[in-house]
Amino acid sequence: MTGWTEYCLALAVFVASHFLPRVCGLRDRLIGKVGRRVYFATYGLISVGLLVWVVVAAGRAPYVELWPQMPWTRWVPNIALPVAAVLISCGIGLHNPFTLGGSRKSPFDPDRPGFAAVSRHPLFLALAIWAGAHLVPNGDLAHVILFGSFTIMALAAIPAFDRQARMALGPRAATFLDATSILSLKPLGDRTWLRSNASVLASRAAIGLLTWAAALHLHASVIGVSPFPV
Repeated sequence: MTGWTEYCLALAVFVASHFLPRVCGLRDRLIGKVGRRVYFATYGLISVGLLVWVVVAAGRAPYVELWPQMPWTRWVPNIALPVAAVLISCGIGLHNPFTLGGSRKSPFDPDRPGFAAVSRHPLFLALAIWAGAHLVPNGDLAHVILFGSFTIMALAAIPAFDRQARMALGPRAATFLDATSILSLKPLGDRTWLRSNASVLASRAAIGLLTWAAALHLHASVIGVSPFPV
């Protein structure tokens, strides 16, 4: 039961870290003391650390197989994760205050939506892709609970944040939703959009792919499992 105890504790702490700061206005008080940049940078590092702990603890939990891992299944995250990495790098600081990682400093301009025209929730999509892709080769109970719950939470957050946007924007919500998309490749073929966003998109995509390549090769030493098909 030691493995299950650590796994349940890690999962509980990770979930609590995403809900407790909102209790009694704790997050707002901390932001008031240290500033938004310091708060979210620190919170992001803690979240990544806790996520690594949850994944490692899931690997140490007792193995209860729900479906077997076939060699081809390891290709699923290897193909999907570069897309998730690009979404993350392009989504950080997105000019959309109504999503995870979005910037609240500049108001949303429907005539210049930036990457929000491709996706107004890139970090949530990236989390869903990451978790859903890892669910395929990890068919044991602990990992199914882990990656399945992350996939569901990420996808459920998208309509929840869209509801917040509708409530906050009122009559302007229709313009906001028309100028953005949950996921669309259409802007990538729009010359007007590309003239304004191609250089930033290319640099951020490169950063995302380099980050993915580094994470891929560090996976075995950090997580303890090789991501490459055998």
